[in-house]
Amino acid sequence: MRRPTSRAIVGLAATLSGAVVLAQGTGLFRLSRDHAAIQYSTRATRNAIVRLNERIAQGELQLAFDAPPRGYLQSVLKALDISSSSQMLVFSENSLQRAHISKATPRAIYFNDTVAVSWAKGADTVEATVLDATQGVHFYSMAQNPQQKPQFVRRTDCLECHLMPQTYGVPGLFAMSVLPLSDNKNEYAQGWATDHRTPIDDRWGGWYVTGMQVPARHLGNVPVMHVPRSYVRADVAPTLAAGTGAFDTSAYLAPHSDVVALLVLNHQTHMTNLLIRLGWEARVAEHDAARTGVAPPPVRDTVRELVDYLLFVDEAPLPSVVRGSSSFAQEFSSRGPRDSKGRSLRELDLTRRLLRYPCSYMIDTETFDALPPAARSQVYERLWEVLSGKVSDKAYAGLSFADRRDIIEILRETRSGLPAYFQPIAR
Repeated sequence: MRRPTSRAIVGLAATLSGAVVLAQGTGLFRLSRDHAAIQYSTRATRNAIVRLNERIAQGELQLAFDAPPRGYLQSVLKALDISSSSQMLVFSENSLQRAHISKATPRAIYFNDTVAVSWAKGADTVEATVLDATQGVHFYSMAQNPQQKPQFVRRTDCLECHLMPQTYGVPGLFAMSVLPLSDNKNEYAQGWATDHRTPIDDRWGGWYVTGMQVPARHLGNVPVMHVPRSYVRADVAPTLAAGTGAFDTSAYLAPHSDVVALLVLNHQTHMTNLLIRLGWEARVAEHDAARTGVAPPPVRDTVRELVDYLLFVDEAPLPSVVRGSSSFAQEFSSRGPRDSKGRSLRELDLTRRLLRYPCSYMIDTETFDALPPAARSQVYERLWEVLSGKVSDKAYAGLSFADRRDIIEILRETRSGLPAYFQPIAR
């Protein structure tokens, strides 16, 4: 993936965005988010934040309010099953919390497969994004003051930056690499969305990056004003507190901004958007078919793009071995379902690529399971065409026989509802 040369206005953004840039993808969802088949703004949602609010309102759960500046942060993370080891720190000053963000007071982001929580020192809210199985990504904030039954309140202003070409025209997520052009906070910035296809050289502008072993070149840790191809990263320490001394980390839950968490996030945000777009397109097609009596057309292009990304077909290789600075890698890998040989799609490689078995763990999410049956069947059909070797395009040459065999075997034992034609393959 080439780095775009366009500039972007640094505007309002919510939990994960960094700037507004031109589209990197095609096939945008061009209908209203409130189409009768979607009803994003009005249809009742069932997601992790809604369930948390209900538990609090019904007295099943009480959130602890810690002394400022953390407030509800730690209690919220525990309630949502998000580990503090996932902490990443971003110092680009371009979110709704921008008044509280600087290189000395970066914004902290914590996440799991479906929820991300954002906290900035001194901010009056803690923010959250959550993936609803059918509705896409929703945005919330909770006031940072002691209350008997605090609640996350849904927000729509985040859509100013979270419903755009980078998210395929659906409410979604994207992580940015942002480079300020001057010290003037009102100036423009150059930025681009990043995912697992982005070369490591072009990732993490505006983010802190820590680890025991980190690629030699990236854009993290320093505000880069001009970026020639020969740029060199700043020195990276295992933790910010012990190494760089860039700021006081005592207010944060951890002294790191883990490189492995950043790699996982880079994959997950784009995978999230692809799943949402396919679900929305398929639901609209089914709605129109029910109205007209004409069978819905297949969504082949969207399916192929999703499957290619699911299988890491265009993944940018890691230039060197990566080791994180926290327990994130171990905790992430421990969550996945395993087959009889102990294998999981969440096993990390971190020597030449992100995952040991190049098939996204996001296939095990509620969002994938909630795809309309016809769309899910098309995904499985295309997945089988690639994994079985029926498709011999050069684009799939990076998927070795061992990779394809292992992925099929893991899916057969860990995926309920997998079609019967997924059978072991032999040379």
